[in-house]
Amino acid sequence: MIPITDFHPNFIQFNYSLEESRSDPIPSINIITELHASVQIIFSSSAKPLFCGVRYYNTKMSLSESTAPLLLRLVSEACTTANTAGSIVRKVLLSGELGVVDKGVNDLQTKADRCAQQYIVQRMKQSFPKATIIGEEGEDVSENLDGLLSPATTPSEPLFPEILTKAVPEKLLEISEDNIVIWVDPLDGTQEFTKGLVGHVTTLIGIAFDGRPVGGVIHQPFYEADGVKGRTMYGIPEVGHGVMHVSKQPWQHLQPDDVLRVGGAGHKAVLLIEGRAHAYVFASPGCKKWDTCAPEAVLVSIGGVLTDMDGKPYRYSKDVQHVNEGGLLATAPGVDHSWYLKSIPK
Repeated sequence: MIPITDFHPNFIQFNYSLEESRSDPIPSINIITELHASVQIIFSSSAKPLFCGVRYYNTKMSLSESTAPLLLRLVSEACTTANTAGSIVRKVLLSGELGVVDKGVNDLQTKADRCAQQYIVQRMKQSFPKATIIGEEGEDVSENLDGLLSPATTPSEPLFPEILTKAVPEKLLEISEDNIVIWVDPLDGTQEFTKGLVGHVTTLIGIAFDGRPVGGVIHQPFYEADGVKGRTMYGIPEVGHGVMHVSKQPWQHLQPDDVLRVGGAGHKAVLLIEGRAHAYVFASPGCKKWDTCAPEAVLVSIGGVLTDMDGKPYRYSKDVQHVNEGGLLATAPGVDHSWYLKSIPK
């Protein structure tokens, strides 16, 4: 166990040593923190990635969206919508006209935030008119989307057709639109976006039923591989996830020994999903429901955990407060969540 020797609002310091009785090697591990001053920590290592890629499809749907269960249609639409929102974010950046608005301390808003949210809300509301949609930028978002949308960026076919064919537990077949809450962060990592640190940026769409996340989509607008811009991943607890391979690593003996700095709640969740991080800690209030609903759904779908700092789950009903007052602890699959709950001071 690592004795924690100091703790205050801007950093956590650890002293550590190997137990002489241990015969198993302990790999090198990193701790990742926020770019700006805040108690946010991710414990990571160079272990083999959990999230090894996302498939892109151009095939026809094998099942009509009109006959698939509502949950699957919600997640499928969220994937396609987030992908298009990502193209909007890229186009705004390329235009050089960010339209930055200072909403408060460490709280910026750009034209990309506003345009992406406007598109996401309009698209999801058009498909699911009875659902409650809560976006970070509020309800009075109005931007001109001319020049930001095109047939190439607004596909008529699902990004992941296989979603619509998945089996859904009976308890989730009872979902109806009027008891669904969709939490939207159109551009998570706005501060990093304005500084040109675009790799930290994500678009998050979380879907909650009965107060709990039942589906989540994380899109990385500036991820690029094989000439394809943008990467979208999804997770539906107890149903499936948009990954090609998940590797469960035996991490129960790992201990942190370094600190790395990254920004964006969604980006930190991606590090857990990819297997490049063990735990993400936000030890104080500040993170919001739109920051955590989608990441929690994706993490849980691959065997991870996300709770407050006391190990309690968050509720995502439409009438809950937006701030996660109890802090945040998220851990990757195979990681002992309880160890971090006991080891990090409250």
